[in-house]
Amino acid sequence: MRNSSMRLNRSNLAALAACILAASGAPAPAQELMPASYPGGTVRLFTSDAAILEAQETRKDLPCNVTPIKPSLGFDLKFHSGYDVTVPLKELAGSENLLTMVFKVTPAGHPDEPVYLSQHINVPAIEENAGGPAYLQGTFDVGEGKYHIDWLMRDRAERVCSSNWDVEASLPSKDRQMALDIAPNLILPFDTQPFKQEPPVERTQNDGPLNVKVVVNFAPQDAASATMQPLDLNALISILRNIARDPHIAKFSVVAFNMQEQRVIYRQDAASQIDFPALGKALSSVNLGTIDLKHLTQKHGDAEFLAGLMTQELRDAKDRPDAIIFAGPKVTVQDSLPVETLKLLSDVKEPVFYMNYNLNPQVNPWRDAIGNTVHYLKGMEYTISRPRDVFFSWTDIIGRIVKSKFGRATVSNASSQ
Repeated sequence: MRNSSMRLNRSNLAALAACILAASGAPAPAQELMPASYPGGTVRLFTSDAAILEAQETRKDLPCNVTPIKPSLGFDLKFHSGYDVTVPLKELAGSENLLTMVFKVTPAGHPDEPVYLSQHINVPAIEENAGGPAYLQGTFDVGEGKYHIDWLMRDRAERVCSSNWDVEASLPSKDRQMALDIAPNLILPFDTQPFKQEPPVERTQNDGPLNVKVVVNFAPQDAASATMQPLDLNALISILRNIARDPHIAKFSVVAFNMQEQRVIYRQDAASQIDFPALGKALSSVNLGTIDLKHLTQKHGDAEFLAGLMTQELRDAKDRPDAIIFAGPKVTVQDSLPVETLKLLSDVKEPVFYMNYNLNPQVNPWRDAIGNTVHYLKGMEYTISRPRDVFFSWTDIIGRIVKSKFGRATVSNASSQ
């Protein structure tokens, strides 16, 4: 549901918005994979639905307009495709209704392997004279390849709107070496669980395992924002997942902090894998909409917090890692880190890296407080503006870590997946 459709001054329209948003999840309504009627069998559809999808006909018994969404690569290294749908609110007027969307996605060259997905949206009672449109949106994931989509939506009165279209998901030639997190010609429902646990990774036995520490500022791009946008969260989680999947690494230490709240949210020391569910639970405590009164009374509180954090994680750590990686959006503090802090960090021997998540580097190209510290320690900073930056920056980082410890930099591009 798009916000523009909710500007009409009617409480029932707001109810419809809330209903659709509740059904959708963030950032867009996900689709549900339709199971086969028995293991290895075919998907069970209503006869009328199956006939419409098979005939690939366009119907407007229920007036609606469907706009396909071209597949685009997300920070999770999956292609996201889908559709926008508009329905006149007057067509939904009356008592409570139910909109059911059913569609199949067929990979080109595999006509006998379609994937069926569905979505159900409960619609509250709508006044007869309601004006304007309702906006709906659906999202699903695909790997590289060409696909044909046959789609329909019906209400409880069995009125149908149907359409069909073709899409193609492909990487540009310069990015062909990227290892995506979804296989070619694969269709999946949109993943609405950003903190699900990673599957086990077979760790490399060459030379010996690596031990890394990752310090992440879980904060929105806009420091004044009261919410963490799904795009920002997914980008930071994607950085962590790329690190977690690298077979060269056997021990992970993770420190999650929030600069606005000036506190460490989560800590995990020298574990064999990153505990994403525990991290997600800890991040639920972040409240960007409030300001602690004691922070307002501290003139240099932000700089002091950051100085203390960097001193602890870079210098005072008990278990010395093979590398320390900072990640997150730019950190703006009222004052630079004290010279005394930088002098204390001068004896840090481990390589230090900064994966700076910055969607608009042209707007803010200057180094922030973390970037200045990493530069002082002769570390490397990488700007993460697009999904490809996650892959290529990590490929370079792990190569440098391996070279620092073992004296060579032979690292496969696939190591970050």
